[in-house]
Amino acid sequence: MGEEGMESLSLDNDEDENKLTSKSYSNYRSAMTCLSDSHHPLSPSIVATPADSDPLLAPEICSYADIVFDGGGNVEQLNGIQNPNEDSTTSPPLNLEYLNITVLDPLKEIESSASIVPGSNTYVTYLITTKTNLPDYGGSDFSLRRRFKDVVTLSDRLSEGYRGYFIPPRPDKSVVESQVMQKQEFVEQRRSALEKYLQKLASHPVIKKSDELRVFLQVDGKLPLPTTTDVASRVLDGAVKLPKQLFGDSGNVIGPQDVVQPAKGGRDLLRLFKELKQSVANDWGGSKSPVEEEDKDFLEKKERLHNLELQLSNSSKQAESLVKAQQDMGETIGELGLAFIKLTKFENERASVNTQRERAADMRNVATAAVKASRLYRELNSQTVNHLDILHEHLSLMLGVHHAFSDRSSALLTVQTLNSELSSLNSRAEKLETATSKIFGGDKSRVRKLEELKDATRVTEDAKRCAIREYERIKENNQSEIDRINRERHVDFVNMLKGFVTNQVAYTERIGQEWSKVAEETSRYSRESA
Repeated sequence: MGEEGMESLSLDNDEDENKLTSKSYSNYRSAMTCLSDSHHPLSPSIVATPADSDPLLAPEICSYADIVFDGGGNVEQLNGIQNPNEDSTTSPPLNLEYLNITVLDPLKEIESSASIVPGSNTYVTYLITTKTNLPDYGGSDFSLRRRFKDVVTLSDRLSEGYRGYFIPPRPDKSVVESQVMQKQEFVEQRRSALEKYLQKLASHPVIKKSDELRVFLQVDGKLPLPTTTDVASRVLDGAVKLPKQLFGDSGNVIGPQDVVQPAKGGRDLLRLFKELKQSVANDWGGSKSPVEEEDKDFLEKKERLHNLELQLSNSSKQAESLVKAQQDMGETIGELGLAFIKLTKFENERASVNTQRERAADMRNVATAAVKASRLYRELNSQTVNHLDILHEHLSLMLGVHHAFSDRSSALLTVQTLNSELSSLNSRAEKLETATSKIFGGDKSRVRKLEELKDATRVTEDAKRCAIREYERIKENNQSEIDRINRERHVDFVNMLKGFVTNQVAYTERIGQEWSKVAEETSRYSRESA
Protein backbone atom coordinates (compact mmCIF):
# COMPACT_ATOMS: atom_id res chain seq x y z
CA MET A 1 0.00 0.00 0.00
CA GLY A 2 2.81 2.38 0.94
CA GLU A 3 4.64 2.24 -2.37
CA GLU A 4 1.43 2.58 -4.40
CA GLY A 5 0.52 5.65 -2.37
CA MET A 6 3.93 7.17 -2.98
CA GLU A 7 3.66 6.57 -6.72
CA SER A 8 0.23 8.20 -6.84
CA LEU A 9 1.57 11.47 -5.42
CA SER A 10 2.21 14.06 -8.12
CA LEU A 11 5.86 15.05 -7.91
CA ASP A 12 8.34 16.91 -10.10
CA ASN A 13 10.45 14.82 -12.46
CA ASP A 14 8.47 11.67 -11.66
CA GLU A 15 9.50 9.98 -14.89
CA ASP A 16 13.20 10.49 -14.30
CA GLU A 17 13.21 9.72 -10.61
CA ASN A 18 11.32 6.46 -10.93
CA LYS A 19 13.69 4.75 -13.38
CA LEU A 20 15.39 2.59 -10.74
CA THR A 21 13.36 0.11 -8.75
CA SER A 22 13.81 -1.13 -5.19
CA LYS A 23 15.12 -4.53 -4.23
CA SER A 24 13.74 -6.28 -1.17
CA TYR A 25 16.11 -7.53 1.50
CA SER A 26 14.63 -11.01 1.30
CA ASN A 27 16.04 -11.26 -2.20
CA TYR A 28 19.35 -9.63 -1.26
CA ARG A 29 21.53 -12.67 -1.82
CA SER A 30 20.14 -13.29 -5.27
CA ALA A 31 20.18 -9.57 -5.94
CA MET A 32 23.88 -9.38 -5.15
CA THR A 33 24.57 -12.03 -7.80
CA CYS A 34 21.70 -11.50 -10.22
CA LEU A 35 20.61 -7.89 -9.68
CA SER A 36 20.32 -7.31 -13.38
CA ASP A 37 20.65 -9.14 -16.63
CA SER A 38 23.55 -6.91 -17.57
CA HIS A 39 27.18 -7.69 -16.81
CA HIS A 40 29.15 -5.35 -14.57
CA PRO A 41 32.14 -4.52 -16.77
CA LEU A 42 34.91 -3.38 -14.49
CA SER A 43 37.17 -0.53 -15.43
CA PRO A 44 40.65 -1.29 -16.85
CA SER A 45 43.60 -1.30 -14.50
CA ILE A 46 44.27 2.10 -13.01
CA VAL A 47 47.68 3.49 -13.91
CA ALA A 48 49.03 5.80 -11.23
CA THR A 49 50.74 9.02 -12.27
CA PRO A 50 52.94 11.29 -10.17
CA ALA A 51 50.11 13.81 -9.95
CA ASP A 52 47.59 11.16 -8.96
CA SER A 53 49.41 8.37 -7.15
CA ASP A 54 46.37 7.31 -5.13
CA PRO A 55 43.51 6.09 -7.36
CA LEU A 56 41.03 6.89 -4.59
CA LEU A 57 41.91 10.57 -4.72
CA ALA A 58 40.00 12.59 -7.30
CA PRO A 59 40.19 16.30 -8.20
CA GLU A 60 38.10 18.51 -5.96
CA ILE A 61 34.55 18.96 -7.23
CA CYS A 62 31.75 21.32 -6.36
CA SER A 63 29.11 18.63 -5.91
CA TYR A 64 29.16 14.85 -6.13
CA ALA A 65 25.55 14.97 -7.24
CA ASP A 66 26.66 16.83 -10.36
CA ILE A 67 28.76 13.88 -11.57
CA VAL A 68 26.34 11.13 -10.58
CA PHE A 69 23.15 12.69 -11.94
CA ASP A 70 22.64 14.22 -15.36
CA GLY A 71 20.60 17.35 -15.93
CA GLY A 72 17.32 15.46 -15.67
CA GLY A 73 18.13 13.77 -12.37
CA ASN A 74 18.97 10.41 -13.95
CA VAL A 75 21.73 8.22 -12.59
CA GLU A 76 24.82 8.20 -14.77
CA GLN A 77 27.30 5.34 -15.14
CA LEU A 78 30.07 5.65 -12.56
CA ASN A 79 33.51 4.08 -12.35
CA GLY A 80 32.86 1.42 -14.95
CA ILE A 81 29.81 0.01 -13.16
CA GLN A 82 26.60 0.16 -15.11
CA ASN A 83 23.24 1.43 -14.14
CA PRO A 84 21.18 -1.78 -13.65
CA ASN A 85 18.64 -0.61 -16.23
CA GLU A 86 21.18 0.18 -18.93
CA ASP A 87 21.74 -2.05 -21.93
CA SER A 88 24.93 -4.13 -21.65
CA THR A 89 25.22 -4.84 -25.36
CA THR A 90 27.24 -1.72 -26.18
CA SER A 91 30.21 -2.34 -28.45
CA PRO A 92 33.55 -2.81 -26.67
CA PRO A 93 36.67 -0.89 -27.68
CA LEU A 94 38.05 -2.11 -30.99
CA ASN A 95 41.64 -2.26 -29.76
CA LEU A 96 40.93 -4.66 -26.87
CA GLU A 97 40.25 -8.38 -26.89
CA TYR A 98 36.74 -9.17 -25.80
CA LEU A 99 34.46 -12.16 -25.31
CA ASN A 100 30.91 -11.09 -24.48
CA ILE A 101 28.38 -13.78 -23.57
CA THR A 102 24.66 -13.35 -22.94
CA VAL A 103 22.13 -15.98 -21.85
CA LEU A 104 18.54 -15.29 -22.91
CA ASP A 105 15.22 -16.82 -23.95
CA PRO A 106 14.67 -19.82 -21.61
CA LEU A 107 12.67 -22.46 -23.49
CA LYS A 108 11.06 -25.54 -21.96
CA GLU A 109 11.60 -28.74 -23.96
CA ILE A 110 10.64 -32.40 -23.58
CA GLU A 111 13.10 -35.29 -23.84
CA SER A 112 12.19 -38.06 -26.27
CA SER A 113 12.85 -40.78 -23.69
CA ALA A 114 9.85 -41.63 -21.53
CA SER A 115 10.03 -41.31 -17.77
CA ILE A 116 7.87 -42.75 -15.00
CA VAL A 117 8.50 -39.67 -12.83
CA PRO A 118 6.09 -36.84 -13.76
CA GLY A 119 7.90 -33.77 -15.06
CA SER A 120 11.37 -35.38 -14.98
CA ASN A 121 11.58 -35.58 -18.79
CA THR A 122 11.23 -31.82 -19.23
CA TYR A 123 14.18 -29.47 -19.24
CA VAL A 124 14.97 -25.87 -20.11
CA THR A 125 17.38 -24.69 -22.78
CA TYR A 126 18.89 -21.22 -22.95
CA LEU A 127 19.97 -19.19 -25.96
CA ILE A 128 23.67 -18.42 -25.51
CA THR A 129 24.93 -15.61 -27.75
CA THR A 130 28.63 -14.82 -28.10
CA LYS A 131 30.35 -11.77 -29.56
CA THR A 132 34.14 -11.83 -29.73
CA ASN A 133 37.22 -10.71 -31.59
CA LEU A 134 39.43 -13.53 -30.26
CA PRO A 135 41.16 -15.18 -33.25
CA ASP A 136 40.80 -18.67 -31.73
CA TYR A 137 37.06 -18.53 -32.28
CA GLY A 138 37.27 -17.93 -36.03
CA GLY A 139 34.19 -15.71 -35.99
CA SER A 140 32.69 -12.72 -34.27
CA ASP A 141 29.02 -13.49 -33.65
CA PHE A 142 27.32 -16.85 -33.05
CA SER A 143 24.62 -18.39 -30.88
CA LEU A 144 23.23 -21.79 -29.90
CA ARG A 145 21.02 -23.37 -27.27
CA ARG A 146 22.38 -25.20 -24.23
CA ARG A 147 20.83 -26.88 -21.22
CA PHE A 148 22.15 -26.92 -17.66
CA LYS A 149 23.56 -30.42 -18.09
CA ASP A 150 25.90 -29.03 -20.76
CA VAL A 151 27.16 -26.43 -18.29
CA VAL A 152 27.90 -29.20 -15.77
CA THR A 153 29.90 -31.06 -18.44
CA LEU A 154 31.81 -27.89 -19.30
CA SER A 155 32.64 -27.32 -15.63
CA ASP A 156 33.88 -30.91 -15.24
CA ARG A 157 36.05 -30.63 -18.35
CA LEU A 158 37.63 -27.40 -17.14
CA SER A 159 38.30 -28.86 -13.69
CA GLU A 160 40.12 -31.81 -15.21
CA GLY A 161 42.01 -29.95 -17.91
CA TYR A 162 43.08 -26.86 -15.93
CA ARG A 163 44.22 -28.17 -12.56
CA GLY A 164 45.68 -25.51 -10.33
CA TYR A 165 43.73 -22.64 -11.87
CA PHE A 166 41.16 -20.65 -9.89
CA ILE A 167 38.18 -21.67 -12.01
CA PRO A 168 34.93 -19.86 -11.11
CA PRO A 169 32.45 -22.31 -9.55
CA ARG A 170 29.38 -23.12 -11.61
CA PRO A 171 25.82 -22.57 -10.29
CA ASP A 172 24.55 -25.38 -8.09
CA LYS A 173 22.15 -27.97 -9.40
CA SER A 174 18.85 -27.97 -7.50
CA VAL A 175 17.92 -31.27 -5.87
CA VAL A 176 14.23 -30.51 -6.50
CA GLU A 177 14.76 -29.19 -9.98
CA SER A 178 11.92 -31.11 -11.63
CA GLN A 179 9.46 -29.67 -9.09
CA VAL A 180 10.60 -26.03 -9.30
CA MET A 181 11.34 -26.01 -13.02
CA GLN A 182 7.75 -24.93 -13.61
CA LYS A 183 8.32 -21.71 -11.69
CA GLN A 184 9.35 -18.76 -13.83
CA GLU A 185 11.27 -17.20 -10.95
CA PHE A 186 13.55 -20.25 -10.69
CA VAL A 187 14.17 -20.29 -14.44
CA GLU A 188 15.05 -16.58 -14.44
CA GLN A 189 17.39 -16.93 -11.47
CA ARG A 190 19.17 -19.81 -13.19
CA ARG A 191 19.40 -17.88 -16.46
CA SER A 192 21.01 -14.97 -14.67
CA ALA A 193 23.36 -17.26 -12.71
CA LEU A 194 24.43 -19.08 -15.88
CA GLU A 195 25.12 -15.77 -17.63
CA LYS A 196 27.27 -14.54 -14.76
CA TYR A 197 29.13 -17.87 -14.63
CA LEU A 198 29.93 -17.82 -18.36
CA GLN A 199 30.95 -14.18 -18.15
CA LYS A 200 33.39 -15.06 -15.35
CA LEU A 201 34.86 -17.81 -17.50
CA ALA A 202 35.12 -15.34 -20.39
CA SER A 203 37.06 -12.92 -18.19
CA HIS A 204 39.63 -15.54 -17.14
CA PRO A 205 42.81 -14.98 -19.20
CA VAL A 206 43.40 -18.71 -19.77
CA ILE A 207 39.92 -20.24 -19.71
CA LYS A 208 38.53 -17.79 -22.27
CA LYS A 209 40.93 -19.19 -24.89
CA SER A 210 40.37 -22.84 -23.97
CA ASP A 211 39.08 -25.37 -26.48
CA GLU A 212 36.52 -26.51 -23.93
CA LEU A 213 34.83 -23.11 -23.69
CA ARG A 214 35.11 -22.50 -27.42
CA VAL A 215 33.40 -25.82 -28.23
CA PHE A 216 30.70 -25.08 -25.67
CA LEU A 217 29.96 -21.69 -27.23
CA GLN A 218 30.33 -22.63 -30.91
CA VAL A 219 29.64 -26.29 -31.60
CA ASP A 220 25.95 -27.09 -31.62
CA GLY A 221 24.68 -30.43 -30.36
CA LYS A 222 25.12 -32.52 -27.24
CA LEU A 223 28.47 -32.18 -25.51
CA PRO A 224 30.34 -35.50 -25.20
CA LEU A 225 31.11 -36.48 -21.63
CA PRO A 226 34.81 -36.59 -20.72
CA THR A 227 36.15 -40.03 -19.86
CA THR A 228 36.14 -39.36 -16.13
CA THR A 229 32.90 -37.40 -15.81
CA ASP A 230 30.46 -40.27 -15.33
CA VAL A 231 30.95 -41.09 -11.64
CA ALA A 232 28.95 -44.32 -11.76
CA SER A 233 30.96 -45.74 -14.67
CA ARG A 234 34.24 -44.69 -13.04
CA VAL A 235 33.47 -46.57 -9.83
CA LEU A 236 32.14 -49.57 -11.75
CA ASP A 237 35.28 -49.77 -13.88
CA GLY A 238 37.41 -49.46 -10.76
CA ALA A 239 35.48 -52.24 -8.99
CA VAL A 240 35.87 -54.59 -12.00
CA LYS A 241 39.59 -53.80 -12.25
CA LEU A 242 40.36 -54.19 -8.53
CA PRO A 243 40.27 -58.06 -8.24
CA LYS A 244 42.56 -58.40 -11.25
CA GLN A 245 45.02 -55.95 -9.69
CA LEU A 246 44.94 -57.67 -6.31
CA PHE A 247 45.42 -61.20 -7.68
CA GLY A 248 47.94 -60.33 -10.34
CA ASP A 249 45.84 -60.90 -13.48
CA SER A 250 46.75 -57.38 -14.59
CA GLY A 251 49.39 -54.86 -13.60
CA ASN A 252 48.81 -53.10 -10.33
CA VAL A 253 51.38 -50.41 -11.12
CA ILE A 254 50.42 -46.75 -11.51
CA GLY A 255 51.27 -45.76 -15.09
CA PRO A 256 52.54 -42.40 -16.34
CA GLN A 257 49.25 -41.78 -18.16
CA ASP A 258 47.31 -42.08 -14.89
CA VAL A 259 49.14 -39.60 -12.69
CA VAL A 260 47.95 -36.44 -14.48
CA GLN A 261 44.51 -36.94 -12.91
CA PRO A 262 43.67 -37.35 -9.21
CA ALA A 263 42.98 -40.82 -7.83
CA LYS A 264 39.69 -39.67 -6.32
CA GLY A 265 38.06 -40.15 -9.72
CA GLY A 266 37.41 -43.76 -8.75
CA ARG A 267 38.55 -45.51 -11.95
CA ASP A 268 41.57 -47.04 -10.16
CA LEU A 269 40.47 -48.09 -6.69
CA LEU A 270 43.81 -49.73 -5.86
CA ARG A 271 45.59 -46.43 -6.45
CA LEU A 272 42.94 -44.70 -4.36
CA PHE A 273 43.64 -47.12 -1.49
CA LYS A 274 47.39 -46.62 -1.83
CA GLU A 275 47.08 -42.85 -1.70
CA LEU A 276 44.70 -43.11 1.26
CA LYS A 277 47.30 -45.24 3.03
CA GLN A 278 49.98 -42.68 2.20
CA SER A 279 47.77 -39.85 3.48
CA VAL A 280 47.27 -41.67 6.79
CA ALA A 281 51.02 -42.29 7.01
CA ASN A 282 51.67 -38.58 6.44
CA ASP A 283 49.27 -37.64 9.23
CA TRP A 284 50.07 -40.33 11.79
CA GLY A 285 53.36 -41.92 10.77
CA GLY A 286 56.52 -41.20 12.69
CA SER A 287 58.75 -40.86 9.62
CA LYS A 288 58.93 -37.76 7.44
CA SER A 289 57.82 -38.07 3.83
CA PRO A 290 60.69 -37.59 1.33
CA VAL A 291 58.52 -35.08 -0.58
CA GLU A 292 56.69 -32.36 1.35
CA GLU A 293 55.21 -28.94 0.72
CA GLU A 294 58.20 -26.77 1.56
CA ASP A 295 57.30 -23.59 -0.35
CA LYS A 296 57.10 -21.22 2.61
CA ASP A 297 56.07 -18.33 0.38
CA PHE A 298 53.13 -20.35 -0.94
CA LEU A 299 52.08 -21.43 2.54
CA GLU A 300 52.08 -17.80 3.67
CA LYS A 301 50.01 -16.73 0.65
CA LYS A 302 47.62 -19.61 1.27
CA GLU A 303 47.16 -18.48 4.86
CA ARG A 304 46.58 -14.88 3.72
CA LEU A 305 43.91 -16.04 1.27
CA HIS A 306 42.24 -17.98 4.08
CA ASN A 307 42.18 -14.82 6.21
CA LEU A 308 40.95 -12.83 3.22
CA GLU A 309 38.03 -15.23 2.89
CA LEU A 310 37.09 -14.63 6.51
CA GLN A 311 37.24 -10.87 6.03
CA LEU A 312 35.21 -11.04 2.81
CA SER A 313 32.58 -13.14 4.55
CA ASN A 314 32.29 -10.60 7.37
CA SER A 315 32.22 -7.64 4.93
CA SER A 316 29.54 -9.40 2.90
CA LYS A 317 27.35 -9.78 5.98
CA GLN A 318 27.80 -6.11 6.84
CA ALA A 319 26.89 -5.18 3.27
CA GLU A 320 23.64 -7.13 3.72
CA SER A 321 22.95 -5.18 6.90
CA LEU A 322 23.59 -1.88 5.13
CA VAL A 323 21.24 -2.77 2.28
CA LYS A 324 18.52 -3.73 4.74
CA ALA A 325 19.03 -0.52 6.74
CA GLN A 326 18.85 1.67 3.62
CA GLN A 327 15.74 -0.14 2.45
CA ASP A 328 14.11 0.25 5.86
CA MET A 329 15.01 3.95 5.89
CA GLY A 330 13.49 4.48 2.43
CA GLU A 331 10.31 2.60 3.30
CA THR A 332 9.93 4.30 6.69
CA ILE A 333 10.39 7.82 5.38
CA GLY A 334 8.01 7.02 2.51
CA GLU A 335 5.37 5.85 4.96
CA LEU A 336 5.93 9.06 6.91
CA GLY A 337 5.27 11.04 3.73
CA LEU A 338 2.01 9.18 3.13
CA ALA A 339 0.95 9.76 6.73
CA PHE A 340 1.60 13.51 6.30
CA ILE A 341 -0.45 13.52 3.09
CA LYS A 342 -3.41 12.09 4.99
CA LEU A 343 -2.85 14.60 7.78
CA THR A 344 -2.77 17.41 5.19
CA LYS A 345 -6.09 16.25 3.78
CA PHE A 346 -7.55 16.16 7.27
CA GLU A 347 -6.34 19.73 7.99
CA ASN A 348 -7.67 21.07 4.68
CA GLU A 349 -11.10 19.58 5.20
CA ARG A 350 -11.42 21.26 8.62
CA ALA A 351 -9.56 24.52 7.89
CA SER A 352 -11.54 27.63 8.85
CA VAL A 353 -8.78 30.25 8.68
CA ASN A 354 -5.90 30.93 6.29
CA THR A 355 -3.23 29.99 8.83
CA GLN A 356 -4.63 26.47 8.96
CA ARG A 357 -4.50 26.25 5.16
CA GLU A 358 -0.92 27.57 5.14
CA ARG A 359 0.08 25.00 7.72
CA ALA A 360 -1.57 22.27 5.62
CA ALA A 361 0.35 23.46 2.55
CA ASP A 362 3.62 23.36 4.47
CA MET A 363 2.80 19.87 5.69
CA ARG A 364 2.19 18.80 2.11
CA ASN A 365 5.65 20.14 1.18
CA VAL A 366 7.15 18.00 3.95
CA ALA A 367 5.21 15.00 2.63
CA THR A 368 6.43 15.65 -0.90
CA ALA A 369 10.05 15.88 0.28
CA ALA A 370 9.66 12.67 2.28
CA VAL A 371 8.31 10.74 -0.72
CA LYS A 372 11.08 12.10 -2.97
CA ALA A 373 13.65 11.14 -0.33
CA SER A 374 12.13 7.66 -0.17
CA ARG A 375 12.57 7.23 -3.93
CA LEU A 376 16.16 8.46 -3.72
CA TYR A 377 16.88 5.97 -0.93
CA ARG A 378 15.54 3.17 -3.12
CA GLU A 379 17.73 4.28 -6.02
CA LEU A 380 20.72 4.54 -3.68
CA ASN A 381 20.04 1.04 -2.39
CA SER A 382 20.01 -0.35 -5.90
CA GLN A 383 23.35 1.34 -6.61
CA THR A 384 24.75 0.08 -3.29
CA VAL A 385 23.91 -3.50 -4.22
CA ASN A 386 25.50 -2.89 -7.60
CA HIS A 387 28.79 -1.71 -6.12
CA LEU A 388 29.08 -4.04 -3.11
CA ASP A 389 28.36 -7.01 -5.37
CA ILE A 390 32.16 -7.07 -5.81
CA LEU A 391 32.46 -8.49 -2.27
CA HIS A 392 30.20 -11.40 -3.17
CA GLU A 393 32.04 -11.98 -6.44
CA HIS A 394 35.40 -12.33 -4.72
CA LEU A 395 33.92 -14.42 -1.91
CA SER A 396 32.39 -16.87 -4.39
CA LEU A 397 35.77 -17.21 -6.14
CA MET A 398 37.23 -18.69 -2.95
CA LEU A 399 35.59 -22.02 -3.77
CA GLY A 400 37.68 -22.12 -6.95
CA VAL A 401 40.76 -21.24 -4.88
CA HIS A 402 40.09 -24.19 -2.56
CA HIS A 403 39.70 -26.55 -5.53
CA ALA A 404 42.99 -25.32 -7.04
CA PHE A 405 44.85 -25.87 -3.77
CA SER A 406 43.21 -29.29 -3.50
CA ASP A 407 44.64 -30.10 -6.95
CA ARG A 408 48.08 -29.21 -5.61
CA SER A 409 47.67 -31.38 -2.50
CA SER A 410 46.38 -34.27 -4.61
CA ALA A 411 49.33 -34.03 -7.01
CA LEU A 412 51.77 -33.93 -4.09
CA LEU A 413 50.10 -36.99 -2.54
CA THR A 414 50.52 -38.85 -5.84
CA VAL A 415 54.26 -38.08 -5.84
CA GLN A 416 54.56 -39.23 -2.23
CA THR A 417 52.66 -42.44 -2.98
CA LEU A 418 54.90 -43.23 -5.95
CA ASN A 419 57.97 -42.62 -3.79
CA SER A 420 56.67 -45.11 -1.25
CA GLU A 421 55.80 -47.54 -4.05
CA LEU A 422 59.32 -47.30 -5.47
CA SER A 423 60.82 -47.87 -2.05
CA SER A 424 58.65 -50.96 -1.61
CA LEU A 425 59.51 -52.33 -5.07
CA ASN A 426 63.24 -51.83 -4.53
CA SER A 427 63.08 -53.49 -1.14
CA ARG A 428 61.23 -56.50 -2.55
CA ALA A 429 63.67 -56.77 -5.44
CA GLU A 430 66.67 -56.70 -3.09
CA LYS A 431 65.19 -59.45 -0.90
CA LEU A 432 64.36 -61.53 -3.95
CA GLU A 433 67.86 -61.12 -5.39
CA THR A 434 69.40 -62.14 -2.07
CA ALA A 435 67.17 -65.23 -1.87
CA THR A 436 67.86 -66.19 -5.51
CA SER A 437 71.63 -65.87 -5.14
CA LYS A 438 71.62 -68.52 -2.41
CA ILE A 439 70.14 -71.14 -4.76
CA PHE A 440 72.63 -72.87 -7.06
CA GLY A 441 71.59 -72.31 -10.69
CA GLY A 442 68.88 -69.90 -9.60
CA ASP A 443 65.11 -70.33 -9.39
CA LYS A 444 63.31 -69.69 -12.69
CA SER A 445 60.12 -68.54 -10.99
CA ARG A 446 62.05 -66.16 -8.76
CA VAL A 447 64.09 -64.90 -11.70
CA ARG A 448 60.84 -64.22 -13.60
CA LYS A 449 59.35 -62.50 -10.58
CA LEU A 450 62.51 -60.39 -10.25
CA GLU A 451 62.19 -59.26 -13.87
CA GLU A 452 58.57 -58.34 -13.27
CA LEU A 453 59.59 -56.24 -10.26
CA LYS A 454 62.26 -54.48 -12.30
CA ASP A 455 59.71 -53.74 -15.04
CA ALA A 456 57.28 -52.43 -12.44
CA THR A 457 60.07 -50.25 -11.00
CA ARG A 458 60.83 -48.74 -14.41
CA VAL A 459 57.14 -47.97 -15.02
CA THR A 460 56.79 -46.50 -11.56
CA GLU A 461 59.88 -44.32 -12.04
CA ASP A 462 58.40 -43.01 -15.31
CA ALA A 463 55.12 -42.37 -13.51
CA LYS A 464 56.96 -40.54 -10.74
CA ARG A 465 58.68 -38.25 -13.24
CA CYS A 466 55.31 -37.48 -14.87
CA ALA A 467 53.74 -36.90 -11.45
CA ILE A 468 56.51 -34.48 -10.48
CA ARG A 469 56.04 -32.57 -13.75
CA GLU A 470 52.29 -32.40 -13.11
CA TYR A 471 52.88 -31.21 -9.56
CA GLU A 472 55.29 -28.50 -10.74
CA ARG A 473 52.81 -27.41 -13.41
CA ILE A 474 50.04 -27.08 -10.82
CA LYS A 475 52.39 -25.11 -8.56
CA GLU A 476 53.11 -22.67 -11.39
CA ASN A 477 49.38 -22.34 -12.11
CA ASN A 478 48.70 -21.65 -8.41
CA GLN A 479 51.35 -18.95 -8.30
CA SER A 480 50.19 -17.18 -11.46
CA GLU A 481 46.58 -17.30 -10.26
CA ILE A 482 47.45 -15.86 -6.86
CA ASP A 483 49.23 -12.96 -8.57
CA ARG A 484 46.29 -12.48 -10.95
CA ILE A 485 43.54 -12.31 -8.33
CA ASN A 486 45.66 -9.95 -6.20
CA ARG A 487 45.92 -7.56 -9.16
CA GLU A 488 42.24 -7.88 -10.02
CA ARG A 489 41.18 -7.45 -6.41
CA HIS A 490 43.09 -4.16 -6.22
CA VAL A 491 41.35 -2.80 -9.32
CA ASP A 492 37.92 -4.17 -8.33
CA PHE A 493 38.07 -2.85 -4.78
CA VAL A 494 39.25 0.60 -5.90
CA ASN A 495 36.34 0.82 -8.34
CA MET A 496 33.95 -0.48 -5.70
CA LEU A 497 35.07 2.07 -3.10
CA LYS A 498 35.03 4.99 -5.53
CA GLY A 499 31.58 4.10 -6.81
CA PHE A 500 30.11 3.31 -3.40
CA VAL A 501 31.44 6.43 -1.64
CA THR A 502 30.61 8.80 -4.51
CA ASN A 503 27.04 7.50 -4.74
CA GLN A 504 26.56 7.77 -0.98
CA VAL A 505 27.68 11.40 -1.06
CA ALA A 506 25.72 12.25 -4.21
CA TYR A 507 22.42 10.80 -3.01
CA THR A 508 22.89 12.36 0.40
CA GLU A 509 23.29 15.73 -1.34
CA ARG A 510 20.14 15.17 -3.40
CA ILE A 511 18.16 14.16 -0.32
CA GLY A 512 19.57 17.16 1.54
CA GLN A 513 18.51 19.45 -1.30
CA GLU A 514 14.92 18.25 -0.99
CA TRP A 515 14.87 18.96 2.74
CA SER A 516 16.64 22.30 2.24
CA LYS A 517 13.74 23.44 0.03
CA VAL A 518 11.29 22.61 2.80
CA ALA A 519 13.49 24.35 5.36
CA GLU A 520 13.45 27.56 3.26
CA GLU A 521 9.70 27.39 2.78
CA THR A 522 9.09 26.97 6.51
CA SER A 523 11.75 29.48 7.65
CA ARG A 524 9.06 32.05 8.39
CA TYR A 525 8.08 30.07 11.48
CA SER A 526 11.48 30.84 12.96
CA ARG A 527 11.13 34.53 12.15
CA GLU A 528 7.61 34.67 13.59
CA SER A 529 8.69 33.00 16.82
CA ALA A 530 11.60 35.44 17.11
